[in-house]
Order: sequence, then structure tokens, then C-alpha cells
Amino acid sequence: MIDMGVEPFLISSTLMAVLAQRLVRTICQNCRTPFEPTEEQLSLLNLSAHDLGDKAFHYGRGCATCNDTGYKGRKGIFELLIISEALRLLINERAPTIVLRQKAIEMGMVPLRDDGLRSIFEGDTTIEEVVKYT
Repeated sequence: MIDMGVEPFLISSTLMAVLAQRLVRTICQNCRTPFEPTEEQLSLLNLSAHDLGDKAFHYGRGCATCNDTGYKGRKGIFELLIISEALRLLINERAPTIVLRQKAIEMGMVPLRDDGLRSIFEGDTTIEEVVKYT
């Protein structure tokens, strides 16, 4: 908005929140199968084997229910940025996007990728879907 010529004080005084969302395919519950991710797959998520603990990963083998795709349905993953007073000040100062993002995470915002990781760990979607859309 600033790039379009809107003054920062107008943005910071009127903006309440920003919601980012993506739809990811959900794993078919009929053919869902646990598996051990490779180092390459984990590196796509910036994780290592010791970060996982007892978390399980799943994929869909493919069956008649999902037309052999391994997926059935979709679900949303979200990132909600609530504009606090600290963020308003940063917007007014024309702080870079990375600074705003870091401050928001520091104040409790869950990034889109982290919400995607939660969905992976709950067995709802796959690594490939989260990497593709985040």
C-alpha cells in the first residue's frame, strides 16, 4: 500500500489485522499411511531428525475412495497478523517487511509455514503440500 502512495499513518491507523490463507489438500483417511521422511524432505521444512521427536508423518497411498490420488478434500492453513501499537509505530517509520514480520512473530503471530507444519504433524496434509503453498 505504501508503494501505491498511501501514507503510512493512514495504513497504521485504519488497519486492524491481515489474514493470509492457503488451501492444502488433505490426506485421504482411507489410505493414510505413516512414513519416515528423508533428510531432503526435512530440509525443505528447515527441520532436522532430532527436531521431530515422536512426530509422525503421513501420505496417502491411493485407493478407490480418493481415485488413487492419496488426497481427499482440502483444508486451510492461516497466518493472522493483528496490528498492535508496536507494529503501528514500525509501519509509521516505514520499517522493512522483514522487521515487521520478526516483530509480529515475537508478539505471537504463527507464520503460515508453522501452521502448515501443525497440519503435517496432525496427519492432515503432506510435506509436499505445505512446501508448495508456503
